Amino acid sequence: MLRFFETVLFILSCSLVPMWTELNIPKGFKILITVFLSLFYIFELVKSDRIQTDDKRLKRLNRAVNLIFIGGVSAAAEIVLIIFYFIKSDAGTAAKILSVVVPLIMIGFELFAGVLKAAVSSKQIKISDYILMLTLWWCPIINIFLIRKFYKVSKREFIVERDKTELENARAENEICRTKYPILMVHGIFFRDWQLMNYWGRVPASLIRNGAKIYYGNQQSAQSVADSAEELKNTILKIVNETGAEKVNIIAHSKGGLDSRYAISRLGMDKYVATLTTINTPHKGCDMVDYLLEKLPDSFAQFLAAKYNSVFTKLGDTKPDFMAGVHDLSAVRAKSYDEEMPDSPNVSYRSRMSVMKSAGSAGVPLNIGYMLIKKLNGANDGLVWEESAKHGEYQLISNQYKRGISHGDVIDLFRENIEGYDVREYYVGLVENLKNQGY
Repeated sequence: MLRFFETVLFILSCSLVPMWTELNIPKGFKILITVFLSLFYIFELVKSDRIQTDDKRLKRLNRAVNLIFIGGVSAAAEIVLIIFYFIKSDAGTAAKILSVVVPLIMIGFELFAGVLKAAVSSKQIKISDYILMLTLWWCPIINIFLIRKFYKVSKREFIVERDKTELENARAENEICRTKYPILMVHGIFFRDWQLMNYWGRVPASLIRNGAKIYYGNQQSAQSVADSAEELKNTILKIVNETGAEKVNIIAHSKGGLDSRYAISRLGMDKYVATLTTINTPHKGCDMVDYLLEKLPDSFAQFLAAKYNSVFTKLGDTKPDFMAGVHDLSAVRAKSYDEEMPDSPNVSYRSRMSVMKSAGSAGVPLNIGYMLIKKLNGANDGLVWEESAKHGEYQLISNQYKRGISHGDVIDLFRENIEGYDVREYYVGLVENLKNQGY
């Protein structure tokens, strides 16, 4: 209702010239109306929305949505009013020109303020949309579609984040994710557990708000399965010693699942691991890896490995080994994994997998990987094919929309709100299930 009145007053503010020339009211009243509407317009641009949240970013985002909405509705209304004014009014040329220029400037500032607030507040607007807006804001018709895109993305983000905040505040005291054993989250290949850029996106914060105790694998970004498992062993023992917990629950993504299996089966960690949940882990390897290793010249592979190792040494790895990590993901190498890493009867094994539904479900390089693996194996997430991810009790992570869920989406790597897949809520449910099962 408040936005309705704001919109009406804004339309009136944009219509001051027709009001001055057409309304037969005393000049003093016209001046008072003009001052009131002018002050309202300034207030409209700088005010913040009063919504029930302590999140300042969400307040700015909601205001951005309202500014764009009011500007858009006012633009449509002004077009009708100006056409009617030109047809019916006997006002002079100067008045008619002003009747177009004034609302054009006012609505322009309103939309600019909305888009600017959306640009600095939204975490869902894509870089490509920022670039298009910066380069094509002046282009008629195209800028309308761009503003509409900013509006739709910001509105959906506000609704999703507001509802998520309300949900988590309501259930916080229940601590539905406070499991018996702490949660150890293990990353995949080519990443590290950086504090400033969490590999698991917004998931850990959501789990912690619901009572979970979270730890990270902290293994290097690229090493052989055996070497990464040795690092995981040290992490597990450290957690057990520091917390006094008898065991840990491991949630591992991609190669991290293989590292975890090795630590459990070969390094005696089955005594300290209650459950292992692998997410999009290539238990049977990746045929795409074998395909690329066969097609790419060895000199290029070695050059790429040297560059990678050099960069990640500077980023914190002590002894990265690009080729060792890649080779341990090959389908040929993985044929011996079940024999080398037999399941322990002391550990509950679960596996989860998501799939993309088309190449459009993700960007480079996952879209390329999707098309290649689809020809080689079938359904996949851009890096891992579905059958390869099955190990222990298995579930497919899916949604009913065309987008599908990629290898990065499944861990919130891109911090994107995907329709049909609430990544944070999925992991809350996963950990809540561990708690309910006594783990």
